[in-house]
Amino acid sequence: MNFKRLEIPDVVLCEPKVFGDERGYFTETFREDRLTEFLGYKVDFCQDNESKSTYGVIRGLHYQMPPFAQTKLVRAIKGRVLDVAVDVRKGSPTFGKHVAVELNEENKRQLFIPRGFAHGFVVLSEEALFAYKVDNYYSKESEQGIAFDDEALGIDWKINRDLLEHSLKDSQLPLFEGAEYFDFKTKCYE
Repeated sequence: MNFKRLEIPDVVLCEPKVFGDERGYFTETFREDRLTEFLGYKVDFCQDNESKSTYGVIRGLHYQMPPFAQTKLVRAIKGRVLDVAVDVRKGSPTFGKHVAVELNEENKRQLFIPRGFAHGFVVLSEEALFAYKVDNYYSKESEQGIAFDDEALGIDWKINRDLLEHSLKDSQLPLFEGAEYFDFKTKCYE
């Protein structure tokens, strides 16, 4: 597996090696030892999640505050998604900035998103099956979010706003300036 730091260096693009022939393909989707070596610290994933969505469904931008903050390793098993991570670590040099990467069943890329980032995705294909590992369990009391359409973030979701489908809960999330932030000085992501 190859790893590449993105414009926000703590967010990492993971590109697995795919071995294929006329019968299909094989790939390793996770190697703890290689990820740990690349990052310089170990992430203990404890839960796998999966969602199925149709074209234009947008989920996010979500995160959890300490002590239930979550690191995520996300991928699209089927279909195409635009995956977005927003830095919500106040004091970070990239605070308020985001990275956006297309993940799909063809490229098999994954995105590693450490604690201190809001995460969301939109489905670009007719349907998508999306999977992610997390290193902490869900906590309703710690749940936070940011409005996906906050113009201050400048996220291009690649789909006309009128075609986006979102939950009532996501439509009520605060703008970035009114969100709760992580403290960058606290190493909550390592």
